[in-house]
Amino acid sequence: MSIIIKAILIIIAVLLFGFMIFIHEFGHFFTAKLCGIRVNEFAIGMGPTLFHKQGKETRYSLRLLPIGGFCAMEGEDEESGDQRSFGRKPVWKRFLVVVMGAVMNIVLGLVLMMIILGQETAFSSTTISQFSDNSAVEQAGLQRGDEFIAVDHYRIYGDRDLSFALATANPDSVDIEILRDGKALTFNDVKFHSRNVKGKNYLTLDFYVMPIQKNFGTLITKSAQDTVSTVRMVWYSLVGFATGKFGFNDVAGPVGAVSAINQAASVGLAQSFVAGLNNILYMVMILTVNLGVVNLMPFPALDGGKVLFLLVEAIRRKPLQQKYVGIVETAGFCLLMGFMVVVTYSDILRLITGKGLG
Repeated sequence: MSIIIKAILIIIAVLLFGFMIFIHEFGHFFTAKLCGIRVNEFAIGMGPTLFHKQGKETRYSLRLLPIGGFCAMEGEDEESGDQRSFGRKPVWKRFLVVVMGAVMNIVLGLVLMMIILGQETAFSSTTISQFSDNSAVEQAGLQRGDEFIAVDHYRIYGDRDLSFALATANPDSVDIEILRDGKALTFNDVKFHSRNVKGKNYLTLDFYVMPIQKNFGTLITKSAQDTVSTVRMVWYSLVGFATGKFGFNDVAGPVGAVSAINQAASVGLAQSFVAGLNNILYMVMILTVNLGVVNLMPFPALDGGKVLFLLVEAIRRKPLQQKYVGIVETAGFCLLMGFMVVVTYSDILRLITGKGLG
């Protein structure tokens, strides 16, 4: 029976992953329609077409490979004389069309966060309520009622920020800033107790935080706060990868994401079906926010690259030549695909050996 339940959870995960892609492309689609841009095809998936339906002007299709999708707009990648083409619309309309895919992903993350948090009886704060025995932070001078402001200069707005900052900190030396009686205090080089996981040391939490009462207002506030925290976490991780703080072993592509969802479902399933489903919802929440943030990076072939070109056009007050834009985007796409190949190889290596490329 557990195998059947796990299979159901995996199917749910695949459907949620597909919906994550759908909501991104739908963001482009409905904004394009509202802005009067002709959409030639709206597709979910890539590769050969499995099913299609021709609308009044748009072809709707489902494709074989569930690894993406697209919203093909008239004049988006080539010159067009159609007055409803993408290139003939004002910059602000094209800007909205481009960014709405990522915005919809983040909105989906907010909705999933509300579903997850809506099942909680109370929420966690960032104010210390008590300490564990032999607590390192208590020995360092922290007290009950202290509210975390920053950990290693990472600003703390909610418990999700606190968890992420502590998870990525060096347990042998942590700088902590707290608020006590309205005054900010700093504790430098706090040494936490740690545990070793696969050759890497992680600090052990030795304190508890005060609860926040659950009601409609705190649910909305906490959901928004945690979604913003997830956006910050993704951005910080990208910057950390670019600066060398994180390596390929800390990055996951599609293979790693599927593996992580499978592990999360298995762990949750050990408790109950609902726990397994909630773990999947949480993973998809992180993935959809990740997709939104990454797509807005100013890199050619991503939505953020298009935004950058639009900003340049707005400053120059004339469009860039399409042939040069096409060359840059093609080069960016090739680099992106090369990066994905390396990340996928690292994912497969991690599955086989337990460690990626490092």
